[in-house]
Amino acid sequence: MSRLAERVDRKQTPGLACRKATEFAFKSLADSPISEWSVGRRSVLFAECSMISYLAIEQCNIAAGKLGFTDGKFFNCGSSQAYWFSNEHDSVVVCRGTEPNNWDDIQVDANALAAVAETVGKVHRGFKQEADELWPHIERVLEPNARPLWFCGHSLGGALATICAARCKLSYIRSEPEQVFTYGSPRIGCHRYVNHVALDHFRWVNNNDVVTRMPPVWLGYRHSGKEMYLDRNGVLRKVLGWRRMSDRLQGFFQGLRRWKIDHLSDHSAVRYKDYIFENYRDEVPAIAK
Repeated sequence: MSRLAERVDRKQTPGLACRKATEFAFKSLADSPISEWSVGRRSVLFAECSMISYLAIEQCNIAAGKLGFTDGKFFNCGSSQAYWFSNEHDSVVVCRGTEPNNWDDIQVDANALAAVAETVGKVHRGFKQEADELWPHIERVLEPNARPLWFCGHSLGGALATICAARCKLSYIRSEPEQVFTYGSPRIGCHRYVNHVALDHFRWVNNNDVVTRMPPVWLGYRHSGKEMYLDRNGVLRKVLGWRRMSDRLQGFFQGLRRWKIDHLSDHSAVRYKDYIFENYRDEVPAIAK
């Protein structure tokens, strides 16, 4: 195991909903316009935003303040939740996802049947239903927004962030998404659907994260965006074909040596955040470290 993987693995603690904002040493501080940052620095910030969305509301608000946001709103629509964070420079929509600790929790949605999309093609019915609940509330908040707008989310939250960002771009409101950052996101729809709206989308995938392979390709589902692949040691690399298969297999056995099921532990929002920071440590200002 690499030193990077060892450092990150020691930090894994399940149950983010039970944790407090003071337990985290945040790496980001949104004290300047995000558009002036590098993609790496943005990736760290939005990974942290996606992670804190799992905290209890009060703790999430405290954490958002530590990240440099001065205002916010929580959207609770039954089975789907999201946050809107803002400051004088930027506006960020963070969709909450799933933080699985066992195989039952990692079933993204039992309803994997495709439904006709609001644009073209077909989209995952369960994801569409949750986006249908969230988007009207988010849209109302964004109507007067004149600041640069960003979307992010982990797991199911990544799928919802992608759908909502596409709806935002097609909406009557003047706000348009600058970029979308997702972490461990499942596939959301067919090829026509995911490519209908051109989004500047960075899609992070951590080695064996099983959620990124669901629903399966043979059902017609596809990914969108630029893949940012973290190998078995948490290093950002372009690994394709048989090398990807080999890397995943080695990651699986590496996980067994740590008494972990790699397909589940690789989905951790904390692990995504830590690995990404280690890759971009030099791009994060010292004040935020």
